[in-house]
Amino acid sequence: MSVNYGSKRVVTGAHYGARDWLAQRITAALMALFTLVLLAKVLLVSGPLGYEGWAGIFAAQWMKALTFAVFIALAYHVWVGVRDIWMDYVKPAGLRLVLHVFTLVWLLACLGWAVQVLWRL
Repeated sequence: MSVNYGSKRVVTGAHYGARDWLAQRITAALMALFTLVLLAKVLLVSGPLGYEGWAGIFAAQWMKALTFAVFIALAYHVWVGVRDIWMDYVKPAGLRLVLHVFTLVWLLACLGWAVQVLWRL
């Protein structure tokens, strides 16, 4: 039986640990801040909130910039989480690579769609 502790410990994986842990916390904090800002703006709007109300909330350039930053943060947050799932639970390297590429393409497509919708408002 091989020794897997101390100086003989076998280290595998991508070694993203602390950096990705911190990145997920920062992106989560940004998304929470965005949620609070959005809730505050919605609560300040009086009356029923239809299309005009939502378009008005996102009309300001700073709100569009914040929303764009949140989309990027959300995509990175999801990428870190899903990538870790693929690395932890999918052992065949070829299948893992296919899943990584699929995840990246899917996230970029979602990000492109979200930006397109945001800029139409």
